Amino acid sequence: MDGVIVVDKPVGPTSFDVVAKIRRAARVRRVGHGGTLDPLASGVLPVCMGEATKLAAFLLDADKEYEFAVRFGVETETDDAGGAVTRTADASGVDARAVREALGPLRGPILQVPPAYAAIKRDGKPLYAYAREGTPIQVAPRAVTVFELELVDFAGTTQAGFRVRCSKGTYVRALARDLGRALGVGAHVTTLRRIRSGPFSLAAARPLEEILAGLASGAVPRLMTLPAALADYPTACVDDLLARRLRAGQRVAWASLGAVLETRVCLVDALGALIAVAEPRADGLVRTLRVFGVESQKPAPKVSADVDEGAIL
Repeated sequence: MDGVIVVDKPVGPTSFDVVAKIRRAARVRRVGHGGTLDPLASGVLPVCMGEATKLAAFLLDADKEYEFAVRFGVETETDDAGGAVTRTADASGVDARAVREALGPLRGPILQVPPAYAAIKRDGKPLYAYAREGTPIQVAPRAVTVFELELVDFAGTTQAGFRVRCSKGTYVRALARDLGRALGVGAHVTTLRRIRSGPFSLAAARPLEEILAGLASGAVPRLMTLPAALADYPTACVDDLLARRLRAGQRVAWASLGAVLETRVCLVDALGALIAVAEPRADGLVRTLRVFGVESQKPAPKVSADVDEGAIL
């Protein structure tokens, strides 16, 4: 079983919990995910099966899109509704116009300080571990890009809805924190839902329990193929001879690929199977970042008639 299942993760479990449940249900040893979601977040979680686990590092690079809600006037230690309250303020003077004006500096290339409760590591230890110990850690701001950030609903300071499209590494919780501070009243995220991650969208996702039930019944889902999972990358098709050389790890000139872009590309064979993710080297040769087996990309068994075709890709 090689490919990507697009899970609509529920609120509650960690991304690791989701992977563990699918691993047990599918009885597949190699399972991973393509982008962490906090336990209090829901939405698109790509789960990679078999050979597709090699894709995980590339999926993490993808842009993300979220819908989220914010409460103004309350800061928490985690910058979301799961943390203890650390500060309150009167937010009655905040209106939709003030919020829209405060969003401007949060768009585009920005430097963002990650939340104190984050999974990124310092000296091999996640920031949330230091926070739980009460150990203050100074974290350097990180460069991220917020392509779009819009107020979509303002029903008062306790219920303001937003949509954001951002680069990898962007913390929506930190956006809410910084927005609240820009308004002088503080804020935190109350709900967070990822609606897109790279080529994966909610339209292709199915609830975790539905997926687990299907796997438990022996149904074989039609997984998103490896090339489709990297649809955001440019693609170059190579002939059989070059495909064999690349899979064998031989030296290949970048110009021989016929790739016009001097950037990272997906290399596929004549049948559309993914050979490798590659980029040009300074000496004009191909640097293969990951190579994929052809046997694992044979057509999947026919989907059971009782499986909802709309639930799979």
